Amino acid sequence: MNYRNILIVKLSAIGDIIHALPVAAALKQNFPQARITWVVELPGYDLLTNNPNVDEIIIFDKPRCKTLSGFLRYAPSFIRTLRQHQFDLALDLQGLFKSAAITYLSGTPKRLVYCNARELSDKVSQKVCGPNSNGHIVDRYLDVPRELGCQITKPEFTINITDKEATLAAVIAKQAGLAITNPYVVLIPGTNWPNKCWPPGHFAQLAEKLFEQDLIPVFAGSNADRTAMDEITANMTIPPVDLTGKTSLKQLAYIIKNAKAVVAGDTGPMHLAAALKTPVIALFGPTDPKRNGPYSERHIVLMADRTCHGCWQRKCPEGEDCLTTIGVNEVFEAIMTHCG
Repeated sequence: MNYRNILIVKLSAIGDIIHALPVAAALKQNFPQARITWVVELPGYDLLTNNPNVDEIIIFDKPRCKTLSGFLRYAPSFIRTLRQHQFDLALDLQGLFKSAAITYLSGTPKRLVYCNARELSDKVSQKVCGPNSNGHIVDRYLDVPRELGCQITKPEFTINITDKEATLAAVIAKQAGLAITNPYVVLIPGTNWPNKCWPPGHFAQLAEKLFEQDLIPVFAGSNADRTAMDEITANMTIPPVDLTGKTSLKQLAYIIKNAKAVVAGDTGPMHLAAALKTPVIALFGPTDPKRNGPYSERHIVLMADRTCHGCWQRKCPEGEDCLTTIGVNEVFEAIMTHCG
């Protein structure tokens, strides 16, 4: 069947949106005549702009739906926007109640949801469990277009950084003390789970060791990482380049793209680095790198030395600081494997 108007629902988080990018590329390659629309929450919008595989982006304004009155005011116009498109195919790559509601309310006659559907989302859409249902999340998502007969040889992570975004990123970096042409390593101290974080003291020691090798440590992240960044800076003798909270996602992408390597836990910027083919040293503990690790064998994954790793707990029930067992020297040596 030739689909002409396709809806992708993948609302958040940053890493998950990056993992879903190859789906849009596969659809555009196999249905070149189709118009592809992506529904996303505002924090992920920047990742999808200027993407040749996405013809239109619709923002789902989640904050307006936090109260019943807010939802009742917002929902009618949002639903009208969806239905005006007259989609003939919808892919729910979120697999949760809110994405199921959006998919259903769009009025699309054919709806598919990927294998890990929860919260009754598989009651709204046809559940697709392909050959990669126990594999990496990128491959699980790609099983959905494969169900439609799409031929996929290699996943494509399309992130288009415009000249304007690159120029502004270079200016922001220069103001912080970094010339893009100098060798540097990007360090990401923050994650959205407390026990996915490598200790600030470890990051400080690593940054000092990078300075000794004439590699500039560049810290990046969101304003939510400010407390950790302050602790890191307090434990360093040489002030690092600090871009925490200073860049948009596309600006961060440009800085990551030009880095020698990136060190991060299981977080959006780590997956952004992998998508941009920048060498990654990924630090894992409570989550499973076989499912959520950087998508390529060229990257290095360091796992916490704990029998309970892969527990999928946001906060350790035993009160342990999960990633402390990953040593500074171990991470440094992994960086030098790429940069030495």
